Amino acid sequence: MPTHNLTTTQIDSSLLRGFAELEQTEFGLLPHRLPAKARAQFSDPQLSMAETEPSGVRLVFTTTATTIELDVLPTRRELVGVPPRPEGVYDLCINGRLERQQSAKGATILRIDMSSGTMVREPGTVQTLRFDGLASDEKLVEIWLPHNEITELGALRTDAPIAPVAETDKPQWVHHGSSISHGSNAASPTGIWPAIAARLAGLELTNFGFGGNALLDPFMARTIRDRPADLISIKIGINLVNADLMRLRAFGPAVHGFLDTIRDGHPDTPLMVISPIYCPIHETTPGPGAFDLEALAAGETKFLATGKPEEVRAGKLTLTVIREHLQNIVEQRASDDANIHYLDGRDLYGEADHARLPLPDRLHPDAQTHRLIGERFAPILRSKRRV
Repeated sequence: MPTHNLTTTQIDSSLLRGFAELEQTEFGLLPHRLPAKARAQFSDPQLSMAETEPSGVRLVFTTTATTIELDVLPTRRELVGVPPRPEGVYDLCINGRLERQQSAKGATILRIDMSSGTMVREPGTVQTLRFDGLASDEKLVEIWLPHNEITELGALRTDAPIAPVAETDKPQWVHHGSSISHGSNAASPTGIWPAIAARLAGLELTNFGFGGNALLDPFMARTIRDRPADLISIKIGINLVNADLMRLRAFGPAVHGFLDTIRDGHPDTPLMVISPIYCPIHETTPGPGAFDLEALAAGETKFLATGKPEEVRAGKLTLTVIREHLQNIVEQRASDDANIHYLDGRDLYGEADHARLPLPDRLHPDAQTHRLIGERFAPILRSKRRV
């Protein structure tokens, strides 16, 4: 495609929102959603990949350009024996409205064999996204990066100058959660429920949703503590169950410690603690969670719980147990913290919703359910935010 009439603008932090740090690579810039200090405190490869999948990260600028090109170097994960995830989507929004969508045709592939614990890297090539035929008036442009694939950013080219957007006057919302908050099974980056809720509530989103990794990690609490925020929400529970990470004895003190750390930096910021949405496989059955091998053999991705309900007596966690104790913890803390609030996740997606919109893989909501959750959460955000 011809690019000789286009001007190149160097991408830097002034053009990006929703990231923690930018890493200079041989190709360009890699957005990180966790700072280097936090990344130095874990060795989990799943989190290393999840934090570089730029859920909620977007390019933001104004321009009269009718053509925009963006060079990217995507990286996609494929699990051997598991149906591939959908290709990442780049959402182009004009003045707050979704205008175009595009996917990169090629990508580097990380082929992961869970049975052997090995990973093979198959290098890809630079891809150019081109959005043309745009209106020539002055406009606010946002390019939301894929929530489900690693994206390195290269050259940005346009047929008219671009200008960074000054710091927004929108309240800053910092959210932390699991793969559901990360955006699993959503159709595109503006279709994940936190992005939907942020748009409807008029908030500026920083999304610390990390697939498989909402685990009350101390470095995560410190990251939230150090981030500017007008409203904070943490959605905790499903990963603690399906990772079978801790017992009830450790859970309560870990939640208190997580909240204490956040309060060290945000003593009176509205803080919402959200328990898990309805998920039948883990309501009364502990983890760990696992792939359903019979479903995989049939070419479907589904999950199941491998624990036993009677193990709750020994301190294993279920979603029912977590909801009860989270509510008790928040009610206890609310006696001297007027700005902490509890939300039962089943108010966002409950048993009746599951009967109508079942979780397709038994764990993650589909695109329609992401929209439902986002639309239900938006008015709650508006009512709790600090003005």
